[in-house]
Amino acid sequence: MKKTKPLLTALAMLVLGMSAAQAEYALNLPTGVTQISREVYDLHMTVIWICVGIGVVVFGAMFYSIYHHRKSRGAVAAQFHESTKVEIVWTVIPFIILISMAIPATKAMIDMDDTSNADLSIKVTGYQWKWRYEYLDEGIDFMSNLDPLSNAARQKGSTIKPERVLHYLRNVDRPLVVPVNKKIRFLFTAADVIHSWWVPELGWKKDTIPGFITEAWTKIEKPGVYRGQCAELCGKDHGFMPIVVVAKTEEEYAQWVAEQKGEAAAKVEAAGKTWTQDDLIATGEKVYNSNCASCHQANGEGVPGTFPAIAGSPVVTGPIERHIEVVLKGGGSMMPPFADTLDAVDLAAVISFQRNAFGNNIGDAVQPSDIRSRLASSR
Repeated sequence: MKKTKPLLTALAMLVLGMSAAQAEYALNLPTGVTQISREVYDLHMTVIWICVGIGVVVFGAMFYSIYHHRKSRGAVAAQFHESTKVEIVWTVIPFIILISMAIPATKAMIDMDDTSNADLSIKVTGYQWKWRYEYLDEGIDFMSNLDPLSNAARQKGSTIKPERVLHYLRNVDRPLVVPVNKKIRFLFTAADVIHSWWVPELGWKKDTIPGFITEAWTKIEKPGVYRGQCAELCGKDHGFMPIVVVAKTEEEYAQWVAEQKGEAAAKVEAAGKTWTQDDLIATGEKVYNSNCASCHQANGEGVPGTFPAIAGSPVVTGPIERHIEVVLKGGGSMMPPFADTLDAVDLAAVISFQRNAFGNNIGDAVQPSDIRSRLASSR
């Protein structure tokens, strides 16, 4: 009995584990939380049942003929050609079937493209490997990255187990926040390569293409958290740029907007003050982990042959002017420019952190006012 107890426990854990895994397994499209998603779902089910009906009729007739007209029963094949009635039937019936699918499909496509009379407009820009959200009506602008815990767990040599991270690779540091029951118009583009913005519960996905603006819209009916991801192969970290949409009530959304505007004002004020080196390094470490660690690694050692190390880097340990230029304008073919994606405080902080971390210990620091003046002169 003592020997069988661990075996029973293991079997029970296996069954429970399988049940937990199957809880996330779906055989069909989600119905979603928008009118469009339900239209897409209904269209999908209409086509599915039409195909099921065609399959039943065609295979039913085929199996019936095989069984009842088999050679062992002495069946002799009929000899006829060019039946006008048969040709009319097999032309008219498929035409009716196609029309029955085309009408709802056309209606759904027209509804999906109608971005008029929107209550809110948000510009979405895809970067390798993050998203930028600009609220054109509110003046809010921020980057959304993979959440720090998932980012740390995925790093080479990490001691954090991915299975212990809530929503591993499906969470972000700053989600897109929107109000419910408001028509939201999205404008999509990209800064480097083609990405694809996809949240299944909204009922559609849209490519973000460099140099082009594409549109879509949504109207979320239920408050909640809705997760998605980039659906285009956009580079080595394609699997690490999730999307999180948080739908709030109108009152909660108004409060969030006020908080964001307050934070933006505080950022402007912070960019004009003189920071201590310790404060710059502390802030810079967070910026580094969100924006730099995916390539240069959390330990600053980089990926040999692909991404250079920060530790002992001739750029980081060399003249500070060159270091600032590389961060602002990008370096080589792999490193993007950060002048448009980070503000003056974050730029100054991450440069200061890099020059004093990973054994570099240069001892200097960059002030946000220096970065702000450089950004102003370059525009």
